[in-house]
Amino acid sequence: MKKLMLGNEAFARGLYEAGCKVVSSYPGTPSTEITEAVAKYDEVYAEWAPNEKVAMEVALGASIGGARSFCGMKHVGLNVAADPLYTAGYTGVTAGMVIAVADDPGMHSSQNEQDSRHHAIASKTMMIEPSDSGECKEFAKAAFELSEKFDVPVIVRLSTRVSHSQSAVELCEREERENIPYEKNIQKYVMMPGNAIRRHPIVEARMKAIADYAETSPLNKVEMNDTKIGVITSGISYQYAKEALGDKASYLKLGIVNPMPIQIIKDFAAKCEKVYVIEELDDVIETHCKKNGVNVIGKELFSLMGEISQTIVAEKILGEKTEYITFEDNVPVRPPVMCPGCPHRGLFYCLHKLGVMVSGDIGCYTLGATAPLCAMDSTICMGASISGLHGFNKARGAEAEKKSVAVIGDSTFMHSGMTGLVNVAYNSTNSTVIILDNSITGMTGHQQNPTTGKNLKGDPAYAVDLEMLCHSLGIKSVRVVDPYHMAETEAVIKEELAKEEPSVIISRRPCALLKYVKHNPPLKVNKDKCVGCKQCLKIGCPAISIHDGKCVIDHTQCVGCGICKEMCKLGAICD
Repeated sequence: MKKLMLGNEAFARGLYEAGCKVVSSYPGTPSTEITEAVAKYDEVYAEWAPNEKVAMEVALGASIGGARSFCGMKHVGLNVAADPLYTAGYTGVTAGMVIAVADDPGMHSSQNEQDSRHHAIASKTMMIEPSDSGECKEFAKAAFELSEKFDVPVIVRLSTRVSHSQSAVELCEREERENIPYEKNIQKYVMMPGNAIRRHPIVEARMKAIADYAETSPLNKVEMNDTKIGVITSGISYQYAKEALGDKASYLKLGIVNPMPIQIIKDFAAKCEKVYVIEELDDVIETHCKKNGVNVIGKELFSLMGEISQTIVAEKILGEKTEYITFEDNVPVRPPVMCPGCPHRGLFYCLHKLGVMVSGDIGCYTLGATAPLCAMDSTICMGASISGLHGFNKARGAEAEKKSVAVIGDSTFMHSGMTGLVNVAYNSTNSTVIILDNSITGMTGHQQNPTTGKNLKGDPAYAVDLEMLCHSLGIKSVRVVDPYHMAETEAVIKEELAKEEPSVIISRRPCALLKYVKHNPPLKVNKDKCVGCKQCLKIGCPAISIHDGKCVIDHTQCVGCGICKEMCKLGAICD
């Protein structure tokens, strides 16, 4: 039976069919749906871990315990998991261990465009790359076989387009597998220097064996058509090339992107008059080809930045330009904004009003940096808000402590904010940290986290008490505010900034999009009282606009949060 599936959904099906037993991941677009989909199979244990490092360690532990395991993350998540990954490259595995990393060319939902192939090269692990949903399923299954064959964690590199596009997938039965019996092996798994130094030659020999295997692997495919143009490519770039060039070119599609073969590349290139390398982001394949004496054309035509497309391939190689429809008038842009009723809006308005420096973090609340609020000064990576604020205040002194805060979401705080808060308490700055507790992991689509009281499957789970946790980390002053009540929120922020000690403010209000949240009726405007001062526009709510000089509230969007009502000093906005 065949079914139309997202790449991520198909990958989850491959995990299921391969007999995977343990899955641990942290949500991150564009990888999130893999773990959500595999959790629907009762035969597979699946969980959300607090962060990617923990997830990879869980997967490695399960592998050592004899069960096929998986962890998934986005590209920046692999940075967090790099510590166990690089050592797992030395230890190898017992049962197969598969890692999915979803890169994000074009930065649709990310803070950078890093190319995860560099992690595979540096960690001396195997990486394979599917190009559509059908291959996502088959490559997931193949990854387990290769992991066990070569005693290595296997990374499967996805991308936004592969993860979120659909194609036909053939469904097969699950292969039930007994756990491999556990045997103590100190030399293999205890990576103290004396053992690690003995493992390194094994790692190098293994990489040589994988490279030899890549020469004849069915994951690498040659398609000979017209030999005037040869294309060496992988992943979604293969689909772009095929659609743009069709039978006008021959193709070497690399399914194994680390370590890459040599002879098959040389043989393919020898058959073609001119050879192009088409790959998104960095020149990894191109550099490998040139290092081994194969003359190719790559980044002199294709950018190191952003996504490639069929249009770009056709223009760069065939000189064919696509005609576009243009509009005489400028079409207004629709920048991303916080949702109507978002609990973060009132808090960020208070911070903007107070004019404080805001050390920001990763989450939907990063939209607090956009106009009209513009209430964020930096966003680096998960957890950096607290550590960054501590450094900022150490650099600038006591005066800065009174005029700066950090903001971080509840899920992000559990991911990597706790250690930053310990540092604030231990190394003593009078820093004020605001935890934006919206009772869910909002940005990636409402996944549970350790503070919500539910696990991945929605079953009851232990809920971390943020107040008690902050106290235990060394913070004496912990306050809770409702960001819908802006006057109270502003007053508490002022009080905590004035204190001569570190403090935490928990801004607590559930995400407006959660199904269990009961909203108030939409607010209305008394046009006789409205003078068109536009004060209500300063919070950036998409439900509010100005028509004929008067405020208008869209009743289909308004959730009656009351923030605009509090702002309107003339009483023009009412229930």
